[in-house]
Amino acid sequence: MECRKINVGITGLNNIDSPGPGMPVIRGIKESPCFDARIIGLAYDHLEPGIYMKEWVDKTYMIPYPSKGKDALFERIKEIHAREKLDLIIPNFDAELFSFIKLESQIDQLGIKTFLPTLEQFEERHKSNLPGYGKKYGVDVPKSEEAFSLNDLSNILRSFQFPVMVKGKYYDAYKAYSPEQAQAYFIKLSAKWGYPVIVQEFVDGTEVNVIALGDGKGNVISAVAMRKQYITDKGKAWGGVTISDVSMLELTHKIISQTKWRGGMELELIRTTDNKLYILEINPRIPAWVYLAVGAGQNLPEALVKLALGMEVKPYTSYEIGKMFIRYSWDMIVDIDMFSKLVTSGEL
Repeated sequence: MECRKINVGITGLNNIDSPGPGMPVIRGIKESPCFDARIIGLAYDHLEPGIYMKEWVDKTYMIPYPSKGKDALFERIKEIHAREKLDLIIPNFDAELFSFIKLESQIDQLGIKTFLPTLEQFEERHKSNLPGYGKKYGVDVPKSEEAFSLNDLSNILRSFQFPVMVKGKYYDAYKAYSPEQAQAYFIKLSAKWGYPVIVQEFVDGTEVNVIALGDGKGNVISAVAMRKQYITDKGKAWGGVTISDVSMLELTHKIISQTKWRGGMELELIRTTDNKLYILEINPRIPAWVYLAVGAGQNLPEALVKLALGMEVKPYTSYEIGKMFIRYSWDMIVDIDMFSKLVTSGEL
């Protein structure tokens, strides 16, 4: 098999207690026999650990925060591309996807490929739009409302039973047992992620997830089901195991075939005691636990790169059941000179 040399720009290097997907995506690409990949890290914060993992990330450039707008991002991409000749960019954060999707044609004109959902696909699966999504595609979702003020929140809570889930626009979710708790979480989440803050019905059951990759034509290229084994106080899976669950995979195929989803996605689900599946969230990118899929036999990052580059991709049809992932912390020692260089020059 010919090994193709590629330069790949990847975001999401924040391999911390609420990890980004960047490092496991890199691992999947690096382990592919199809590619000899030079990894160009695209970082927002100088302390993202992936920047300093030189065995995985060959070069890192700082890029402007999404709040700076798409024009600032595009100018920085042009600067980086002039030096690195990028073949592909894989963005891994919800908050940055809007800009990358809006810039897709301009980035493509530079000769850089992406493989992202359309703007319509991205917008309709927002947490605030989930009730309409459920009706449109015939899937079960918890009742939810969006709040733009504390007054909104008070009015909304009258039609909910406690506990309720209070969720940020992009990330973070908290279970509130009282109006006072809900208000405190509202203030915290709106300050961090902006408006709206989502109030969602609490559904009791087992948390399960599916990672998937759609080809943009309604076909599922990869899909792996997982049950969370250990969950952090931020709601992140710190351990999980692949499971055999036909209904979860059928739900995934139903969604991707109807929406013609393009790119990676994660379905966050709850299975109730009466065996009903509710969609809590649809994340529009590869999740941080993607390396479990790689370990179970489906190298989703490799398949995404192939799709982006217009290469032939055969859908995966199976994966190993009972494969576990367990996250751990690791103290990395680096020289302060590396940090200083990054701060002063914007690259490392």
